[in-house]
Amino acid sequence: MIEFQDITKTFTKNHQEVIALHPINLTIKKGDVFGVIGYSGAGKSTLIRLVNALEKPTSGEVVINGQVLSSLDAKALRNVKKRIGMIFQHFNLLETKTVAENIALPLKLNSNLSKQEIDARIDELLAYVEIPDKKHAYPRELSGGQKQRVGIARALANNPDILLCDEATSALDPQTTQSILNLLRKINKEQGITIMMVTHQMEVVVSICNRIAVMDKGRVVETGSTKDIFQDPKEPMTRKFINTLIEEEIPRSIIRNIDDALPNHIYRLEFLGDSAKTPVVNELILTKIVVVNILFSNMIEIEGSVIGSMFVQLVGSQESIIEAVGFLRGHGVRVTLNQLDKE
Repeated sequence: MIEFQDITKTFTKNHQEVIALHPINLTIKKGDVFGVIGYSGAGKSTLIRLVNALEKPTSGEVVINGQVLSSLDAKALRNVKKRIGMIFQHFNLLETKTVAENIALPLKLNSNLSKQEIDARIDELLAYVEIPDKKHAYPRELSGGQKQRVGIARALANNPDILLCDEATSALDPQTTQSILNLLRKINKEQGITIMMVTHQMEVVVSICNRIAVMDKGRVVETGSTKDIFQDPKEPMTRKFINTLIEEEIPRSIIRNIDDALPNHIYRLEFLGDSAKTPVVNELILTKIVVVNILFSNMIEIEGSVIGSMFVQLVGSQESIIEAVGFLRGHGVRVTLNQLDKE
């Protein structure tokens, strides 16, 4: 569907060469919701703009549905771009035009539809994005979420195969963000549209993306399924993003309240594979090998699996604690000793 083959991108700024993208090889399959995550300056927006030829690579090839973009003449390239929709962080709506007129723009530019056919398509799209009553409103009369729904309707106007989302939810509040992600998920499932989404929000990736690439300083440092990367991140940058959702340490407010009279055998438990689906800690408690004091838990669900950490205090003899740790590890739990640093 989308292939980046040895892609590089270099800009000239203040008479100096700036490398925006180092050699990148990446494949996005048909039907994927593919997230590209990175901080500002990582190169993710440059990468996504190569897909619809808003930018051209300095070297390497972008391939869309088997077609090498650099080999296409102007007409053939326009035909490819018709099948690619794009939504933006700040909506990019024309303030002097109504919702209907904004959505009509790509239909007028890229088709031979009659006025009646365009009007019918606008009604269909507005119903699909669930704002049928906003047809004659102006952007200034809309909320942020409604503006983004108009942007999505406009992007869908020409029945694209690919939908590009450039920080599409970062200007929205959390509740509105979730409603927009639900709409994008519906588009992907019902219409089979491949979605490439760049973002710096890890919660967006978890909510909707089945595969992700992590970018840092113009490089893809890690890529894979969202579930696999969360379970076993290989790179410090990836772990840094994951830690925005799943803390690796016990909050200090909890540490300060731990009873000093009890032994500080504090362990971090990570639930991997089948261990995430079974009540392992409850089974340990029932064995009465040790007393289990659950201090803090921070978990999320990805593709039906619970991923995250739990911090527990194990109280008992040294032998019983060793036995308890062995019990947990025998059930597929990753167990690490947590050294407390009390203030």
